[in-house]
Amino acid sequence: MRPLLVTHCGAGSTHAVDDAAEASLAAGMKVLRRGGSALKAVEEAVVVLEDDPRTNAGTGSAMRTDGTIQMDASIMDSRRRVGAVAAITGVRNPIRVARRVIDTPHVLLVGSWATDFARQCGFPPYDPATDRARERRAEVLGNLRAGKVPPWAKRWLARGHDTVGAVARDAKGRFAAANSTGGISLMLAGRVGDSPIVGAGLYAGPAGAVATTGVGEEIMRHVLAKSVYDRIAAIGAQRACEAGVKLLPKSVPIGIIAVARGGAGEACNRDMAWATSVPTRVAQRRA
Repeated sequence: MRPLLVTHCGAGSTHAVDDAAEASLAAGMKVLRRGGSALKAVEEAVVVLEDDPRTNAGTGSAMRTDGTIQMDASIMDSRRRVGAVAAITGVRNPIRVARRVIDTPHVLLVGSWATDFARQCGFPPYDPATDRARERRAEVLGNLRAGKVPPWAKRWLARGHDTVGAVARDAKGRFAAANSTGGISLMLAGRVGDSPIVGAGLYAGPAGAVATTGVGEEIMRHVLAKSVYDRIAAIGAQRACEAGVKLLPKSVPIGIIAVARGGAGEACNRDMAWATSVPTRVAQRRA
């Protein structure tokens, strides 16, 4: 079976970061072309996005108003092996820590305990804060002092691009999905979005793999990744992604990528930087 991969930089990301999605694609495809697993491919693809300070994941994660950064990540394959971390701090690549969780009896580790686990696994301390994140925090604090709190903040909704992700199929027909996010500035301490939640932010099984991006609270309420996955066998990856986006109102930013035995799919109700290793109907329209 021909390997395939899809990567994205988050709902709301622009063509200015198309090169990030393409670099992520190249890293994942390098693994797949060498006969590597879909699980390893999505891990390496997401690492590239976490290391790009223009994305909201890993380095470049959003800084909360108190100056802290809390990140979420998850990874899952079609054998339903899952690893996830939430509200983790002080690591460079949350997706690598999530991958190590798979090797434990657990699925999800959170907060300081997730960070402790990372240290036990040999991941060194790392400050993901960037000048861009500090500038954004100062802007948000200024708006709050001036009473300029936008409606989306009052409802704890995010604007702009957030979660990055990848889905893959390897030469043996195995599937995998991975997500990583730096959250949003205006969120309560300990807030966890959809990214590390199985069935919401991602899902993988024998029929394919799905990753979502957008407003985490709404994605969780709709169990969006599993909803899309359940449609794949009947209508294919592309139509399943399109149907998934239509489950939520257009006012809610949502993006979905998926792979299946019959190909790949992508849908978003906002701009979204993404890349794919195989032609899709959407990719052909964009070209």
